[in-house]
Amino acid sequence: MSQTHNGKMALSATGLGKSYKIGKVKQAVLKGVDFSAYHGQVTMVMGPSGSGKSTLIAALSGLMKPDEGEVIALGENLWKKKRGKIDKFRLDHCGFIFQGFNLFPALNATQQVEQVLKYQKVSHSEAHRRAVEVLEAVSLGHRLKQKPSELSGGEKQRVAIARALSKMPSLIFADEPTSALDSVSGQVVIKLLHQAAKERGAAVVVVTHDPRLEAYADRVIHMEDGKILSDNMVSEPPVLA
Repeated sequence: MSQTHNGKMALSATGLGKSYKIGKVKQAVLKGVDFSAYHGQVTMVMGPSGSGKSTLIAALSGLMKPDEGEVIALGENLWKKKRGKIDKFRLDHCGFIFQGFNLFPALNATQQVEQVLKYQKVSHSEAHRRAVEVLEAVSLGHRLKQKPSELSGGEKQRVAIARALSKMPSLIFADEPTSALDSVSGQVVIKLLHQAAKERGAAVVVVTHDPRLEAYADRVIHMEDGKILSDNMVSEPPVLA
C-alpha cells in the first residue's frame, strides 16, 4: 500500500469513466479520473455544478457503477463484487452525509442513530449506548428525544453526522454537507468531519462548492468538466480550537 506522511491509502480509483444518456445524446460526466484518499485525511473535491463531483463520490462509494475504471476500497476491488456484497461493504465500512440530511421523520435523534446500528446487528442496548455517546459528541445531548421537525438545519445535519460516525466507518463520504446551513453550523459540521479523520483515522471525502471549507482540508482537488484539474496537499491544516 502507498504511504503518505499522514496514513495509509484507503481508496484508490483509476480511469473512472461515466456517461449518461440525455435523450439521444451521450454526456460524459467522468473522463478517465484517477483518485486516491488516505486514512486520517480530509480530502475536499471542489468544482462547479455539473463538474462530475457527485458522480465521482457515487462511483467511489459503491452507489453507482462506473462505465470503466476500477475502485480499490480498503484493499478490495469494489466493482468486482456482486451487488449484495457491495451493499454489505457500504453498510460495514462507509458513513454517508448528504445535503438533504435523509432523516426518518417519525424517529427522534437517538432512534435515527440506533436504526443504522440495528442494520449492522448491534444489540439494542449497545446501539442505544453508542447513539447517546455519539450525539453527545456532536453537542446534541440535550436533543436526544427531538424529531427532525423540532430540530434546526444545523442540528439535523449533526444528527446525520452522528449517524454516520456511530458505525465507526473507515470511509466517510459527505456530499455538499453544508449547502443548506448558515456559516456557523457549516463550520461545526466540517470540524466534526475533520475530527473523524484525525481522531478515528477515517478517510473523509467531502464534495462541496463551499470555499469556506477549504481551510479544513488536508487536500483539495478541483474538478471541472469531468476531469481533475488540480490536486494539492494543504501543508498545515488549521488547529481546531
